[in-house]
Amino acid sequence: MICCLNPHCAQPNHATLAAVCPTCGNPLEHRLRGRYRPLKLIGRGGFGRTYFALDVDRLNSRCVIKQFAPQTQGTKSFLKAVQLFEQEAVRLHELGEHPQIPTLLAYFEQNKYLYLVQQMVQGRTLHQEIAVQAAYSESSLRQLLEDLLPVLHFIHQHGVIHRDITPSNIIRRKVDQKPVLIDFGVAKQFSEAIRYEPGTRIGTEGYAPIEQLRSGQAYPSSDLYSLGATCLHLLTGCKPEDLYSPQEGRWLWQEYLQKQGRTVHPGLAAVLNCMTKDLVSERYQTAQDVLDDLQRLPKLEGTVPGWVSNQSGSSLFAGLDRPPLSGPGQTAGLAMPITSLPPTAETAEPTPKPISQPGSESASRPVSGSVPSRPVSQPPSRPPTSKPSSSPPAATPNSGTPSAKPSGSRSPSSGTPSSGSPGSGPTAGGGWQPVQTLAGHQSWVTAVAFNPQQPVLVSGSLDDTLRIWNWPSGDLLHSLKGHARGVNDVTIDRRGQVLVSCGDDATIKVWNLGDGTLRHTLKGHLRDVTAIAIGSSNLLASASEDGTLKLWNLSQGTLLKTLPGSAGMLKTVALTDADQRLVSGGLDNTVRLWNAQTAQALRVFTGHTNTVNQVAVSPDGGLIASASKDRTVRLWNLATGALLHTLQGHTQEVNTVAFFPDGKQLVSGSSDGTLRLWSSQGGTLKETLWAHINPVHQVAVQTNGKLMASASADKTIKLWQWQG
Repeated sequence: MICCLNPHCAQPNHATLAAVCPTCGNPLEHRLRGRYRPLKLIGRGGFGRTYFALDVDRLNSRCVIKQFAPQTQGTKSFLKAVQLFEQEAVRLHELGEHPQIPTLLAYFEQNKYLYLVQQMVQGRTLHQEIAVQAAYSESSLRQLLEDLLPVLHFIHQHGVIHRDITPSNIIRRKVDQKPVLIDFGVAKQFSEAIRYEPGTRIGTEGYAPIEQLRSGQAYPSSDLYSLGATCLHLLTGCKPEDLYSPQEGRWLWQEYLQKQGRTVHPGLAAVLNCMTKDLVSERYQTAQDVLDDLQRLPKLEGTVPGWVSNQSGSSLFAGLDRPPLSGPGQTAGLAMPITSLPPTAETAEPTPKPISQPGSESASRPVSGSVPSRPVSQPPSRPPTSKPSSSPPAATPNSGTPSAKPSGSRSPSSGTPSSGSPGSGPTAGGGWQPVQTLAGHQSWVTAVAFNPQQPVLVSGSLDDTLRIWNWPSGDLLHSLKGHARGVNDVTIDRRGQVLVSCGDDATIKVWNLGDGTLRHTLKGHLRDVTAIAIGSSNLLASASEDGTLKLWNLSQGTLLKTLPGSAGMLKTVALTDADQRLVSGGLDNTVRLWNAQTAQALRVFTGHTNTVNQVAVSPDGGLIASASKDRTVRLWNLATGALLHTLQGHTQEVNTVAFFPDGKQLVSGSSDGTLRLWSSQGGTLKETLWAHINPVHQVAVQTNGKLMASASADKTIKLWQWQG
């Protein structure tokens, strides 16, 4: 089976392989970008087509190819489209960090067409669900809202408005029954940016609010309206346009339910009515506000089809319709820039007392992880955020890559360091010097670890392989293949005998480091395993995009327990205190301390304003260091939870941090291509090393404290030696 990628081909699907398309005569692409095999056209629209495909390089895993063919005239317009496409693809990739948003696998231009390749979500859309089953019960609808509103909260925090939330754009994932939000409308962004016409209609009629249909404007509350309209469809089984009376200017969905002998709790009715107000100023302004009100509703027992009209507590949320939350303008986004809140109607009717007042924490706290508001054509106010360190898209050359100084040169702003110890800065003929570059991986090097007992280094890459090196000579000793997708982390036990790796294939692999044989493959996580840590007592900890932490018996390869982790994807885990406690971090911007024996959360460290990429615990167990996408490293007192120092200096996100064996110093690596060495006691910058021309994903320190290794997106590992 093969599919023609000519966007004008009338019959692109073909059962047999051929060199040219029998329909249009165009050459057939058997492997787009050398790896993606298009099999079937599954969707089309005014701006391109969507294909079902196989990723040949990843064991024929299923994926979706979105093809964009902007109707532009001239080279300048096309290059502008490519530029906007890349900018928005990077943002979409960042959104793909959320477990309920498909991961972006690649973006590129080929044969004058633009392509996005995304993870394929197996399951049914809610539109397909409602076509084959009865309307949703109240309990099912409330569960859907509780599952989807955090996703909207996440994308709005990142400055993105979806603009087209409908039952067709929500898939119930087969593996865990979670709703997944799809189709972020990148093509619509292109059309507006390239040939903008005032009054362009955006969204799906019936689900889109009036501001989108009339003027093309959209706000976070516009998504809440569309989600509310989707809920009315699911609850009644009728399309929203059949539930609204334009003569009366109001929704008739409650009357429709009454004719069926069904009602819902008045509090839920008030929530749905507030979500679907015509005036933007009368709607909920944030997804968190909707969640807050939902959580105040009494719990339903079982799957109740609906509340009877005389249910006790029916007046609990009487007059819920609430005034808007006021606040500053939102931030620029993928599908539509959020430039400001819409004007408030001058003659709005008075509204009853709200449940949560303006000025509550959900309304007033700063938006984290957001992009400064600006037109797309203007330059960013800070260096562009580099691609995230897991599952990166294969971009065009040099896109988004910061320029860097030659390896080993030092920033003049690194201060006046004291001399005489590793990490203390340059001395005459001394300091940290690059002594070896290890090359051989075919994609980003994401992980690196020293064998504590032998002169051996292990690296992991998104080329799906592990490589074992003799670091004094730079010789490659072994190349281990076993992961079906990219490797995210590697670690070695204290005896130097066991190697553990984890990857995007949702597995953990335990290897014999001596001969490279595979001992165990640990399965249990539902999504990519992002980080692992080995303790001192045969304990292995793992963190995953599925939001959980798992503890394993390393020698037996058995699961001991699962910890809930946090509300979002987890990026990092570390063990401490003779395996009594562990530390995690991730997408919710927090660091969390856990009791490994009881699975109890002991403390939450707050302060980062973006994703926590990695945590490390000092050798004495007294300090936690956390590296974040907010471009800082933070040092915490593990026992008290106090923030000791905020280490600032990196110009892009900090991906990695590691303590030196003496605990007095630490090193961080960033997407700005540098390594920075800091005093853990005073929080001062000691030295800056211009390490790589691409992001540094991980750094490791050898047990003697005089050798470091840095892994980079430039496909290399650099070794650094103290020559004081």
